[in-house]
Amino acid sequence: MNPRTLNPSMSSLLAFEASARHGSFTRAAEELSLSQSAVSRQVQALEELLGVELFDRVGRHITLTEVGRIYTLEIAGSLARIRDATMQTLAYRSGGGSLHLGVLPAFGTKWLLPRMSDFYAKHPEILVHIHSRASTVDFLTTGLDAAICVGDGLWPHVVSHKLFDEELVPVVGGCNIAAQEYKSAEDLRTTRLLQVAPRPNLWIEWFKMQNCQPGRLQLGPQFELTTHLIQAVSSGIGVGLLPRFLVRDELANKTLRIPFDSMSPTGSAYYLLVPPHKCNHRPVSVFINWLVCQF
Repeated sequence: MNPRTLNPSMSSLLAFEASARHGSFTRAAEELSLSQSAVSRQVQALEELLGVELFDRVGRHITLTEVGRIYTLEIAGSLARIRDATMQTLAYRSGGGSLHLGVLPAFGTKWLLPRMSDFYAKHPEILVHIHSRASTVDFLTTGLDAAICVGDGLWPHVVSHKLFDEELVPVVGGCNIAAQEYKSAEDLRTTRLLQVAPRPNLWIEWFKMQNCQPGRLQLGPQFELTTHLIQAVSSGIGVGLLPRFLVRDELANKTLRIPFDSMSPTGSAYYLLVPPHKCNHRPVSVFINWLVCQF
């Protein structure tokens, strides 16, 4: 196969992607500062190169063909990464840059984002693009520069920076009258225990830490996101087991309360993980230095 077929020109790819996104050659031309006819010619040249029709044309209206829809899904992410890499390279002229950070959703919402204004006040030249991740990430496939995860500290093939230990507390809704009867872990055995899906054994491990054999527990529904579990507990659906730092606001405004004192270390901790080849990337090193100073 002719190598040119596998390497279409950037101008034709940009014309196609913009036309697909807008559903219009005219609006694509406005975005790219080209004439409508120039965009149309670029798309036609791409179709001739590939040997397929990417758009169905009816008068002045265009719609993606099935193969066109698949093609735009494949190239859109690549073009976005090229644009991001270009902006990042240009930013180096002023000592800036950007990093892509994977974050546990609840950690990002409840802890990191409220502090990011301080980071930008100190480092306005660096952009931090935040991506929600529910568990450990694969740096090879995601393109992330760093990630904040919770675990036991055994992270192969990455550089880890410990942030703080995880400590869990049982919490109930502030209006849960029955919760007044909860005096110890034993009192929770017959209560609906809400779970976070990525860590389904958390309640069993917690009961063992309280020197209680789990036995038969009334395990309730699972929630993919910790923020949803917090809302469910606040609504009185059941009892949750949560890191205390994630529910400080709810405890302060009394939408949640801790029925008895039993804050327990889990043996897990929150870590910032960085692939070795990214450690000397200036935006990453600046972010690391700022983050560890928050503790």
